[in-house]
Amino acid sequence: MKQIRFLLFICCSISFFSCSEDSDITTPRNLQEYIDANSNRELDEVIACAANADANLALSYIFYYPVAGASQVRYYETDGIDGVDENDFTNYRREILSETDVFGGKLSMFSRSSATESWCIVTFLTDGKLHKSNPIRLKNATNPTTWKEEVSIEYPETLKPKFSWSDFGITDNAIYFQVIADADADFMSGTYTYDAYFQYNNVSNVVLNINTATPADLVLDTTYIFTLMAVSEDNWVNLVIEKSFVAN
Repeated sequence: MKQIRFLLFICCSISFFSCSEDSDITTPRNLQEYIDANSNRELDEVIACAANADANLALSYIFYYPVAGASQVRYYETDGIDGVDENDFTNYRREILSETDVFGGKLSMFSRSSATESWCIVTFLTDGKLHKSNPIRLKNATNPTTWKEEVSIEYPETLKPKFSWSDFGITDNAIYFQVIADADADFMSGTYTYDAYFQYNNVSNVVLNINTATPADLVLDTTYIFTLMAVSEDNWVNLVIEKSFVAN
């Protein structure tokens, strides 16, 4: 069984977000009105993307990175895609979805049960800031996420594996997100590259990382999990690759 599906469906506890301050649960309002109501806050970003489940086009996952202190996490979605301007935030209405921790809580994930395509945005608050993701284009029907296990693993240095992968014919990958986790799927390292390769604890081609410290050294003959997400410019995950490996 693929570890990421094990993580998503078995290990993680699912909780529904509610808050006494979230008055728009009962009185819906659009994202622009929410931004206006928080105009005293600095506007900042949320790192987020989305993919459909393996072999299930009616289930999508919206992944995001919750920085320290994040609160009041919200999910907004447009009513379809036809004729919708994704940069007009009045088009986005709040939806209440279940949420799950991923990679030991380093990432979080909304689960969306629908075959309909749309644009979506994730927001949360930190001290003095309103964080908002770029619009994410859900393409579960027209460009489903491809799930694979094939990745090349070499060891140019002891305990520093180098991973390289194919795009499997996909032509619009804009950036690659790599996660190294232990056998329990707990986070160890998260990095982004423009190249279709990555070496553990080598940042020579890393353009962004979500590590708060230098990742721990791998341990000889210990099992780890490599996960790759190939992401398009509109933040849809075209390709997921996951592979267990033993460090040597």
